[in-house]
Amino acid sequence: MKPVRKLRAIVATGVIFGLPGYAQAFDLTGAWATSAEQCRKVFAHKGRANQLTFTNFSGVYGGGFIAEPDRLRSKFENCKIKSRKDDGQTINIIVGCASGIMVSNVQFFLKAVDDDTITRQFPGIEGMEVNYHRCKI
Repeated sequence: MKPVRKLRAIVATGVIFGLPGYAQAFDLTGAWATSAEQCRKVFAHKGRANQLTFTNFSGVYGGGFIAEPDRLRSKFENCKIKSRKDDGQTINIIVGCASGIMVSNVQFFLKAVDDDTITRQFPGIEGMEVNYHRCKI
């Protein structure tokens, strides 16, 4: 490739990825609790693999969930992410969840407040929302 063409390609790439309209997906991966102060009471590392899991009485302290690249886990459910759409600060996720009794699809509407705070919204139920804080444990 000629040096001038190469320079144009580099500049064009920089312009495309530098545009304000270009949005990256919100990084949801990690442990999320309803109270940042209760993270160590909701989550713990256990086992030889030091896997992140829930404490025995996590629900007493507000509970939460663990987000992995392809799934969401709560204390009693394990959900596989079927689809995800990021639209600015809003994240729409559809998951297939399996509990000990049945399998169901659930839709989550999340709003990114900042890198460490999200709000779960419940469309159709005015004023109903739950805040979650990223746990750094």
